[in-house]
Amino acid sequence: MNMEKVVFAFFIVFALTLNFGFVLGDISNPVHHNVYELYAAIVVSIIATVLKFGDRTHLGAVLLATSLVADLQLFAAAVIWAIVEQISETGLRPHDMAAIVSLAGGAVLANVTSVVLLVTETVMVRR
Repeated sequence: MNMEKVVFAFFIVFALTLNFGFVLGDISNPVHHNVYELYAAIVVSIIATVLKFGDRTHLGAVLLATSLVADLQLFAAAVIWAIVEQISETGLRPHDMAAIVSLAGGAVLANVTSVVLLVTETVMVRR
């Protein structure tokens, strides 16, 4: 067993599951979405992105692109949350939370794409 591939796959799947956990729930209800879970999803997603930098194949480039998309969307969600909480006088409103969760939902799709590509590559190597 190649431990490098295990760690690589672990962080790709972990990024997806954390992100999915954040998105799960009523889209406009802040009680259903924990800010710390969003930040954990960002940190794990960045780690997964860094791990993808070493792959020089075409598939590696696509994996890196999906990871960068997820990072960008998660970062945008965190920035919106921070602006709404710290700068805005109105506080976190349902439509603000819906925008945050929608961005994180887009990152889920990018993470699903990464996992599907990872599984496809694994199946192809076996044959």
